Amino acid sequence: MNTPITVIGGGLAGLTAAIAAAETGVPVHLHEAHQTLGGRGRATPPPHVAHEGAHVFYADGPHYAWLKQRGFVAGLGLPGLVDASKIGFRTDGEIRRVPPLGMLRAQSRKWSHAPVDVDFHTWATDRWGERTATRIANAISVVTYDANTGRLSAAFVWDLFQRVLGPAVPAVRWVRGGWQRTIDRMVTRATELGVRVETGSRITDLPTGGPVIVATDLDSARRLLGDDTLHGISGFAALLDLGVRKDRRDRNLVFDLDEGGFHESYTMQDDTVAPAGESLFQLQMPVRENETRDAAHQRLERFADTVVPDWRSRNTFRRTATAKGRTGALDLPGTTWRDRHAIDRGDGVYLVGDMVAAPGMRGEISINSAIAAAGAAVAAATGTPRVINRLHGGLPSS
Repeated sequence: MNTPITVIGGGLAGLTAAIAAAETGVPVHLHEAHQTLGGRGRATPPPHVAHEGAHVFYADGPHYAWLKQRGFVAGLGLPGLVDASKIGFRTDGEIRRVPPLGMLRAQSRKWSHAPVDVDFHTWATDRWGERTATRIANAISVVTYDANTGRLSAAFVWDLFQRVLGPAVPAVRWVRGGWQRTIDRMVTRATELGVRVETGSRITDLPTGGPVIVATDLDSARRLLGDDTLHGISGFAALLDLGVRKDRRDRNLVFDLDEGGFHESYTMQDDTVAPAGESLFQLQMPVRENETRDAAHQRLERFADTVVPDWRSRNTFRRTATAKGRTGALDLPGTTWRDRHAIDRGDGVYLVGDMVAAPGMRGEISINSAIAAAGAAVAAATGTPRVINRLHGGLPSS
């Protein structure tokens, strides 16, 4: 138990790997290049607590069971209490209460089997027509951040669509205080377990003397591992955070079936993330091929005009950004999560994050891959079987 495990990267994946490994009693040393932990899970400081993109948990996978068991997702908001009239779908330039009929028909086909090796647009067009296929793809751009979601594997998109907008009760969960609250709890737990954390510690060469878990983005991992094959496909979107004085005309949740945008209120389930009397919204719009960032932000602001009327005159907080390579892996036709970059890189080195061979979407991939890597690293460090397989439900380490 004296052989240490080194974790490089202190975001969601790195913290998960460090905690899962340290819980077995193996010493863990975590390096984070920045001065604070959390990576893309970090949020802006109060009074307006905003994230780098949409940040919710889905409670229908092994990642959530692991988080819940440790109290990292305690204290949930209650989005089920929001006014249904504040939810809508932008269709042909108008906000409607329900999706178009064609999309409703598709939503009810929960048991339809979508093929891996055909793009979603082709598969869905054959069943419900091109217009409905485009609308479904745009609806699920909230997850992919991709302006052409229809080009992705039909199986990949259909699974996401059923999880987010299918007939089952949504598994969405929001932790009061946002993901920053979850990150803070994870940091506390890592400290309690004795994880040695070094911030401001940029690693340029792989450490020796024990297993290493690389929990960085693929660009950094490619340089660190000297592996030019480490590239991935991810989305690209313009983001807009808005704090505004409350107005009954504001929408709380809108799926943009015309352009793939998305609008969500953070304060509808958590009034702690903005000052009293204010609402905090985040909007996103996927950037089209050959479109400039400015043009995408202009489209996003026009979308904001329809869902938060007169927001400029009520604005108390505003932040713009673009998110590129932050949405987790996107699977093209002919590929599944098993075809992504392997977690086990050989010689006691493991790669984790949201672009590797583990199931889930976005941050779920990070958590699932980190738990799998921790199990393999502990086994390598101790010379024993994978003692924490039970914690990740048998997820393969690829």
